[in-house]
Amino acid sequence: MKSINDTILKRLAADIDPAHLIENCPMSRYTTFRAGGNAALLIQPDCMVELFSAVNILGREKVPYMIMGNGSNLLFKDEGYDGVVIRIGEGMDRVRVEGNVIFAEPGIKLSQLSKVAAGNSLTGLEFACGIPGSLGGAVYMNAGAYGGEMKDVVLSTSSLRRNSMVKDRGKDQLEFGYRTSVFQKSDEILIGVKLLLKPGHPYLIQETMQELNAKRNEKQPVNLPSAGSFFKRPEGHFAGQLIEEAGLKGLQVGGARVSPMHAGFIVNEGGATAQDILDLMKIVQETVREKSGVTLEPEVRIIG
Repeated sequence: MKSINDTILKRLAADIDPAHLIENCPMSRYTTFRAGGNAALLIQPDCMVELFSAVNILGREKVPYMIMGNGSNLLFKDEGYDGVVIRIGEGMDRVRVEGNVIFAEPGIKLSQLSKVAAGNSLTGLEFACGIPGSLGGAVYMNAGAYGGEMKDVVLSTSSLRRNSMVKDRGKDQLEFGYRTSVFQKSDEILIGVKLLLKPGHPYLIQETMQELNAKRNEKQPVNLPSAGSFFKRPEGHFAGQLIEEAGLKGLQVGGARVSPMHAGFIVNEGGATAQDILDLMKIVQETVREKSGVTLEPEVRIIG
């Protein structure tokens, strides 16, 4: 694991609260898999000024960095990440509502944002009530559940380019597709999202959210660390069904296991390393390809 140059650390600490800088940071603490190695440095900006400063300094010094949100769709390899991780979360989660439009910063959790919508009698975001990620990550990958996706509700975005210029995009420029968006190839950092919802009946909105959360709790292993659905849905198939039909439900490698509750999930049964998870992923991919001819692609981003 490389360390960050002391001179660069001093420059960062001059503009960013030193409490928001963590050297040699174990990323297992900041990802829902609760597994994986360390990052050379974690920066947790609590405002746009700190984010802009971090991007400026790291860009000027040519230090590699990546952006993360709630860490619900990430797995850091055990060897770790030699660059800087900028985590967008608390402090960058402000939200305001004007009529049917919600203006939100990317660090807000989707579960919290769906409650804000419900509290303002706005419908359209109920599908997101149980998704454990942040708004920024959800837009980045066009997250979805139970028939809804972020593309259905996002009106426009603002993002920070690596040259510190801000780029605004309307919905038609976001290139939303299945678990993808323009941000996966634009190398930009989301700093604001505008969502357009519809007026709804508060009781019906709450009832829908309760039903979806109950369904999630009944059918998904929410009590164990995971990254949600591990594989993308193959065209014409369901990943969990293919894995179950291949006889892999419950298969375990080290501390990683194909969930006996839902075969589309790989869970950390306790003490799983990132390598355990990756080894299990490969066994699942190879076996499903042998049995069905379908190649499963991970939905989880693997870093390092």
